[in-house]
Amino acid sequence: METILDRFLRYVAVDTQSDPESESQPSSERQLDLLRMLRDELLAMGVEATLDEYGYVMGTIPSNCGDKAPAVGFIAHVDTSPDASGADIKPQIIRNYDGGDILLNKETGLALKTEDFPEMKDYTGQTLITTDGTTLLGADDKAGVAEIMDAVQYIMAHPEFRHGPIKIGFTPDEEIGRGVAKFDVAKFGAKYAYTMDGGAVGELEYENFNAASATVRIQGRNIHPGYAKGKMLNAILIGMELNGLLPVEQRPEFTDGYDGFFHIVGFSGTVEEASFSYIIRDHDMKLFGDKKAMLQKCADFINLKYGQGTASVEIKHQYYNMKKEVEPHYHIIEKAVKAMETEGIKPHIQPIRGGTDGANLSFMGLPCPNIFAGGHNFHGKLEYVPLESMEKASKVILNIIGLFAEENL
Repeated sequence: METILDRFLRYVAVDTQSDPESESQPSSERQLDLLRMLRDELLAMGVEATLDEYGYVMGTIPSNCGDKAPAVGFIAHVDTSPDASGADIKPQIIRNYDGGDILLNKETGLALKTEDFPEMKDYTGQTLITTDGTTLLGADDKAGVAEIMDAVQYIMAHPEFRHGPIKIGFTPDEEIGRGVAKFDVAKFGAKYAYTMDGGAVGELEYENFNAASATVRIQGRNIHPGYAKGKMLNAILIGMELNGLLPVEQRPEFTDGYDGFFHIVGFSGTVEEASFSYIIRDHDMKLFGDKKAMLQKCADFINLKYGQGTASVEIKHQYYNMKKEVEPHYHIIEKAVKAMETEGIKPHIQPIRGGTDGANLSFMGLPCPNIFAGGHNFHGKLEYVPLESMEKASKVILNIIGLFAEENL
């Protein structure tokens, strides 16, 4: 049987970055490399599995304890964030971690420092998997993928393990907000599901941000700089001015808990024209609406100052807070809590400061809270995951399955 570490290392070796500029589904062909691999591995283990035209792998393990237990699903996404390179990943394995700083790259001096990330000390004595300081790691969400597949491997190798119907789902494009845009919930066949896409051990989440992306376009006027007085409109500077109108305290680096934010994630431009990309987040629907309106008001001010057509705003919905869709089925949260406590894990129920496929799935009729996958510092070169956290997550999956079966025997 393959270890969860070996499985994880195989998966992160596949470049699966999603592409926000692509309109295809999935957004990048390379995601299919891993999706095909997962389908084939499920089939090899004796699991009925398919891969459809949109890049969704769906697997089914029939019940071995009658037909009373509801079908429960476990879902993870294969794509990695476009924020950092996901190609040629070279993981480093730090065994028996000593609780100190970890030098990731000798050439650049990049290091994981406990001064910056004090939670690292919680994993003293464990095995940490880090980057080499040049790429992200891909624990978001290949840790979740590996955990689900590890649990499947156990179930198929232990026919005495009692379980109801189990549904397995792997999705593309979660990182760009399109993960389940064409996911067929009825075909998947689960009554309840969990995404394995959270952070540190114990995280359990059924509240997430309401989310939108926004593009601000600035139309300037380019005049020879020697003759520009009173004539030039520098689109770069005007865009910077608009950004400066947004509240500084509502930037990600100054928020936590239930605080929402405006986050500028990209810029390109010349004197003639410029484009600024944002994501907008808030757990509260009214405050979410207020933020979208504020961005438009900033553009209106710029147009009043520099002339109509100088600034335009395009806002696109990404996902909504799943709380109201999950709370009526709170027993699925209670089962996750008990499953963690069985492994000696203290559950930490908190709002997601982000989103998962489960948010949209919940609004599509599949209540789908989020469980820890174990990683830290996602989307960048400082990403790492403790091996023991992945092992515990796999056991939590098995415990949840067992609780659903036990309740319905």
